[in-house]
Amino acid sequence: MNKRSFLKLMASIFGAATTSRLFGQDATAGSKEQLTNWSGNLTYGTDNVFRTESVDSVQAFLKEQKKMRVLGTQHCFNNIADSMHQLVSVRAMNQPVTLDREGESVTLQAGMSYGQLSPWLERQGFALHNLASLPHISVAGACATGTHGSGVKNGNLSTAVSAMEIVKANGDVVTLSRDKDRDVFSGAVVHLGLLGVVTKITLDIEKNYRARQYVYQHLPMSQAYEHFDEIMSSGYSVSFFTGWEEMDELWIKVREDQKLEPPQSYYGGQLATRNLHPIADLPSENCTDQLGVSGMWYERLPHFKMGFTPGSGKELQAEYFVDKKNAVDALNAVARLRDHIRPHLFISELRTIAADELWMSPHYKRPSLAIHFTWKQDWNAVSKVLPMIERELSPYRVRPHWGKLFTIPATILQSRYEKLNDFKDLVAKYDPDQKFRNAFIDKHLYS
Repeated sequence: MNKRSFLKLMASIFGAATTSRLFGQDATAGSKEQLTNWSGNLTYGTDNVFRTESVDSVQAFLKEQKKMRVLGTQHCFNNIADSMHQLVSVRAMNQPVTLDREGESVTLQAGMSYGQLSPWLERQGFALHNLASLPHISVAGACATGTHGSGVKNGNLSTAVSAMEIVKANGDVVTLSRDKDRDVFSGAVVHLGLLGVVTKITLDIEKNYRARQYVYQHLPMSQAYEHFDEIMSSGYSVSFFTGWEEMDELWIKVREDQKLEPPQSYYGGQLATRNLHPIADLPSENCTDQLGVSGMWYERLPHFKMGFTPGSGKELQAEYFVDKKNAVDALNAVARLRDHIRPHLFISELRTIAADELWMSPHYKRPSLAIHFTWKQDWNAVSKVLPMIERELSPYRVRPHWGKLFTIPATILQSRYEKLNDFKDLVAKYDPDQKFRNAFIDKHLYS
């Protein structure tokens, strides 16, 4: 079966998946299965999930637990959010709390997703500076892992956080803010679930805006490399999709105040005349509208619409970040492995993210190129390819996405975070009994 036939088969099998499947839940009435993540590659170590709707109940519950982790929207592909003992979910705490129009900030409960927040925020006349590919993920979970979005001038989603309410391991409630807690706030935002249960989060907002997106197909790799910085700066948010033979698609998202008259041909790529899926052979119905059609910011910045399963679902994801100044060298290094990569790959996405000052952010103090891989769900094969990619990217001090798959040895990973010891000191103050530690954290941060 060739690649085109295989992808069409995958689309027919998984294209009808419901939104409930997106969150790792079985849509079959009467069935009972173990708790899994979104793609089904991870079964959690426990089905004990305490679902809460109030800060008081979080406090009382934490005081009774010895070991636990916080469960978000189950979109992590590794076991960073797993527990063998107890999980707590604040998904039911999903309402906006306050809107500061003059100060341009919004405070919301931590269980709220971007798909829930964005339309509400738009109705108030405001917007966020950035969104990830998926609107389905929770705000607090995305910020805890440094999840990013795209744009050479856009910091990751965590950079919008200006305050957090956290229930510590002992049940005490603490509020941290960018203005009042400068000495620790940069360490607390990307916290990897180690400081406590975040119950409220405050974000910077701005006046709402409209956006458009245009897609080009079949850019030669040579042209993309030669003009990489110019292309990635051509829009507010820009993504390449590639199978490592050519740049299959280039998605350029522009704000309506950014003037752009898209040429029919752009560095060898041709302007698309129909809406496309990032995997060109899959149907585009679940993707946000393209072809320069105007839409609100939250209808264009993500690749996928809320209410639709974004891909086949049955996939694995890995993502690596290198300094943007090394982008072309890093891409050439990965491309040398194309014969090892292509048999197991659905698609790769390339994006850029601005530098930030958040201690455990993958983009700490360096503008970054994100090299994302959406793999077929064959861990046996993928686990052999990831170390090859990591070795090729090692000269560029590669950092992985905290919520996706990687095999970088712990000592190397730890050496790439210069504020790690300061972060550990902060964790020890908030959780001296290691209540929020799990196997993933012990292996990657404390081994």
